[in-house]
Amino acid sequence: MKPAREAAIGDNGGPPLDAPPSEFDLIKTEIEDLFMEATNWCDGEPIGDQATHDAIERLYDGLHAAGAKAEKLRVKEKEPFDTAIAEIQSRFAPLIADNKSVKGKVTLGKQELSKLLTPWRTKIAAEKAAEAARIAEEAAEATRAATEAIRASSGNLARRESAEELLADAKRLEKTASQSWKAATTGTGLRTVWVATLVDAEAGLDWAYGRDPARFTALVQQMADEACRGGVRAVPGFVVLEEKRAA
Repeated sequence: MKPAREAAIGDNGGPPLDAPPSEFDLIKTEIEDLFMEATNWCDGEPIGDQATHDAIERLYDGLHAAGAKAEKLRVKEKEPFDTAIAEIQSRFAPLIADNKSVKGKVTLGKQELSKLLTPWRTKIAAEKAAEAARIAEEAAEATRAATEAIRASSGNLARRESAEELLADAKRLEKTASQSWKAATTGTGLRTVWVATLVDAEAGLDWAYGRDPARFTALVQQMADEACRGGVRAVPGFVVLEEKRAA
């Protein structure tokens, strides 16, 4: 039996201590070092001479280059996953996709079958609702008649007994009406969908702004920024000015 050897550093299954750093580790260290240097310069003190400008420019360019390397590595590392996801999507999309550009067989089939099911289910639901309404009206009339009979039976025991039977019948009819209404409004195979259709753009825009001014303003700002990037130099409601920024 061989004697047990002492556990060595690195025996816990981790990477060997002398393993070279990964590409990610290298770029991470580079960016963090450059960022730390940038924090030393960004202390609120403006540039006072050309030498300082040149030093900060080199740091800026270094960060930019390091960022480009990091982005290239990111794209490289996620490429196998993108390929795998694209392959999965391409297999399943013809079956179950449900978006503006692609409709899978399940989606298309359900949409067309729903066009057949909806009218029939609506017809049956309407018939059940009408029957429930008829029973409810019958129950209400029976209750009114029983109430009137009880009022008229004052001092007459025999008539009171008959009136109480009428009231009991009316209560049973009310219960039946309630059950009929529940049956008419549940398990219909229909779902309620509320659809907003714009018919007055001006009123709609006023409503949208009043509901969420910040969100509305952000959208308008985004549209103005897109217009400026596209070459527009006059945007109603905006002052378009030229600014110079460090590239």
